[in-house]
Amino acid sequence: MSPKKLIAITGGIGSGKSVVSRILRTMGYEVYDCDLQAKRLMHSSPIIRQKLTAQFGEDIYTANGTINKPLLSSIIFNDPKALATVNSIVHPVVKDDIINWHNSYKERISFVETAILVEAGMQTMVDEVWNVTAPVETRIARVMSRNATTRDKVIERINSQFTSMSDVQVPVKTIVNDGNTAVLPQIITLLSSLKD
Repeated sequence: MSPKKLIAITGGIGSGKSVVSRILRTMGYEVYDCDLQAKRLMHSSPIIRQKLTAQFGEDIYTANGTINKPLLSSIIFNDPKALATVNSIVHPVVKDDIINWHNSYKERISFVETAILVEAGMQTMVDEVWNVTAPVETRIARVMSRNATTRDKVIERINSQFTSMSDVQVPVKTIVNDGNTAVLPQIITLLSSLKD
C-alpha cells in the first residue's frame, strides 16, 4: 500500500484556496482549514491559553473562557513583534493538531489549507504543495466584494502576505483560478498524478 500523503493548498488572499478546498470536500477528501482550526485551538488549547495569558495578561480571555478578540486585535494591530509572539504560540499547536488529524485519517490523501505555509514552517510537513493563483486585480475585486473593504486595505494585505516558494523542498503545482480557467479539470489532473 502506498504511503499516506498530506498536500498543502496555499495561495494569497483572494486567490481562491477555499474554492479548491470546497471542490475537494465535495469529491470526498478531508481538508484541514488552518484558519478555522487555529481559531478553535485559541479557545480550547490549554497550552495556548497559558502562554497567551502569561504574555498578555488574564484579560486576553473573556469571563466565559473564549479569546478576547477585540483586545487581541488591538494588541497585534500595527505591532509586528506582538503578532510574531502570538504566531510563535499558536503555530506549533496548530502543527501538532495537523499531525494528529492526519495520522488519525484513514484515507491515503488528505489536504491542509493555509495562507501562511512557509511563515508557519508547514512546508516541511507536506508531501506536495498546490499553489492557487489568480491575477492581482481579480484577487482585489474578490476580497473587496467578499469583505466589504477598501482597495487600499486589500493591497496592503496582499503585500504583507507575499510568500516565496523558493524555500519549499517538495513539488509545487499551480492551480490557476482566474475566473476563466476551469478549476475542476486541474484538480482532477493533480489528483491523478498523486495516485501514480
